[in-house]
Amino acid sequence: MNKTETFISLHQQAKTLILPNAWDAASAKIIENLGASAIATTSAGVAWALGYADGNKMTAQLNAQVAQSIARVIDVPLSVDFENGYSDDPAVVAENVKLLLDAGVAGINIEDGKDSPDLLAKKIEAIRRAADSHGSKLYINARTDVYLAALVPEAERVSESLRRGELYAAAGASGLFVPVITNAEEIAHIAASTTLPLNVLAMPGLPDANRLAELGVKRLSAGTGISHVAWKAVSKVAEAFLAGGDSAVLYEDPTPAVNLQDLFS
Repeated sequence: MNKTETFISLHQQAKTLILPNAWDAASAKIIENLGASAIATTSAGVAWALGYADGNKMTAQLNAQVAQSIARVIDVPLSVDFENGYSDDPAVVAENVKLLLDAGVAGINIEDGKDSPDLLAKKIEAIRRAADSHGSKLYINARTDVYLAALVPEAERVSESLRRGELYAAAGASGLFVPVITNAEEIAHIAASTTLPLNVLAMPGLPDANRLAELGVKRLSAGTGISHVAWKAVSKVAEAFLAGGDSAVLYEDPTPAVNLQDLFS
């Protein structure tokens, strides 16, 4: 079983797949070493680490370079946040995804945002054709921002998410990602009504993974959460060091350099 097939099988198990999101090779390797079954990237975290704002500001080439650096050092499947594919042209999106296929990526997220769902469906069709030509069963996680961007009135969000999920499934999507949803009843309804494995985003008020599995959720993503915590720690320590040059603040709870070195030996 190759990594893509392994990644697909992880969405078919009874429990919810917990996916921590990394932003570079070091964060990915640390997460893998902690026992993660698979790793996903956060496009926002990747963009910020490269000096770009989130929201399709970096290039597909830069995203692929990060993916390649991560894939080189991990043994578990890798899924890459592909934003909107970095183009409104499905043909260009298909060319962009080939960069990830060449890197050995097992899955991607691609989002509709405020674009027409018909456009994302066309992108998914183009990506599926490109993956088939590459000999890959690429896991295409279709993210709909119905909740995240409040695209429709609250009472219509479940039905609109399901409508889009049906459209994306017909286009060749492998999974449906509905970030920001937290209501257990709504989650259960979507999970039971879609033909696609449901992915949700870690949020305050979201049930834990065991409860999510009972609700039918197949995948839980950390999103930008881990990167935010990491960079808050950077800010806190750097601020303390700048304030007085006290070396002690750098050694209060460090990751030993030898441990990091061992991960890449």
